[in-house]
Amino acid sequence: MAKGQEQTAPDAVPTRIGQVVMLHHAGDREEARHRYLDLWAEIGEHGDPLLRCTLAHYLADTQDDPADELAWDLRALSAAEELAQDRAHGQHDGVYAARALYPSLHLNLAADYDRLGHREAARLHLRRARGAAVALADDRYGEGVRAAIRRLEARFGDGGSATDGPWGPPRRRP
Repeated sequence: MAKGQEQTAPDAVPTRIGQVVMLHHAGDREEARHRYLDLWAEIGEHGDPLLRCTLAHYLADTQDDPADELAWDLRALSAAEELAQDRAHGQHDGVYAARALYPSLHLNLAADYDRLGHREAARLHLRRARGAAVALADDRYGEGVRAAIRRLEARFGDGGSATDGPWGPPRRRP
């Protein structure tokens, strides 16, 4: 498909995001980051909020700096909240997809804040992740997110440092 056609076909963007996800899962994090950033530039700060939410959520996973990861995860949450506002006005059908992302969005933010040493912000987002998890299906993804929530809760509850050892939410998306 010609580049101009790719950019104008709205259904092509989710397909292209999926292709970059596969590239990232195959281990080419740097190339995935560059391609995600190209897609972000194409979609724009004011593009479709579901696409922005999805793309920012994935882009966060490719960041080397925890502060950059936090910034992308915050963009994803902001776009999801925009979807929720659109739904209140009957303007967007993708709100149900975003609702399924809320537990993971908040879990990722909890992990980001934890890595940056912001324990109270991490706890706040962990509570939000737990509350949003009721919307998850009883499938592999839902159980993975719920298990990650329990792991972080255990870390926070055991009196140990929240930044000791490797912890992270599952980075697969629905």
